[in-house]
Amino acid sequence: DCPEKEGTGGRKRNLTLLRNKLYMGQRRQTEPVVESTTTAGDHGNLRRSQSDRTEYSQKLQEKMAPQAVSFTPATSSQEDEEEVSRRMMARRVKIITELMQTEKDYVSDLDLCIKEVIQPLRNKQIARFDVDGLFSNIELVHQLSAKLLSLLEEATTDVEPPMQIIGEVFLQIKGPLEDTYKIYCYHHDDAHTMLESYEKDEELKQHLRDCVQSLK
Repeated sequence: DCPEKEGTGGRKRNLTLLRNKLYMGQRRQTEPVVESTTTAGDHGNLRRSQSDRTEYSQKLQEKMAPQAVSFTPATSSQEDEEEVSRRMMARRVKIITELMQTEKDYVSDLDLCIKEVIQPLRNKQIARFDVDGLFSNIELVHQLSAKLLSLLEEATTDVEPPMQIIGEVFLQIKGPLEDTYKIYCYHHDDAHTMLESYEKDEELKQHLRDCVQSLK
């Protein structure tokens, strides 16, 4: 009896081991396999199926597509250095021309305001009208602006564009500009309040209206 029992028990153990081997074999066929070979800083790459690699390749191409456009050669890198220099100089000349035209218009407007508005109001000698309080130091602003325009014209007339040193002009007149406009800005709010009060007085308002009409 004992040998039979031992034989039966042995067969059961063998069957159990066989099932385990079959089960592990099936898992090896279905589960991803990790490469055993490693390199420096790399602990193995997961094997992908053919469909996974195809999908990954497509996504990679989609991500890289926008960057492909940026590989078009830049225009600036292909342009000749002399052409780039010429364009920059043309742009500089245009900016200086616009700057000077703006100053000319500003000086012209100030000159017109003094001649057609400030001086006539002073000549009327209206007791309740404070001309100097309303216009502050605008005549000094006019003089300084005319000086700035004169310096700009001197720096650009009969001078080759590369030799036109505009920055030096502003450095030269920087101090007087700051001092003059500090006074003008300081009195700006008071002058604005004064103008509002004058516009509420019909007589004073008419004087202002007459001056504005002469400007037209």
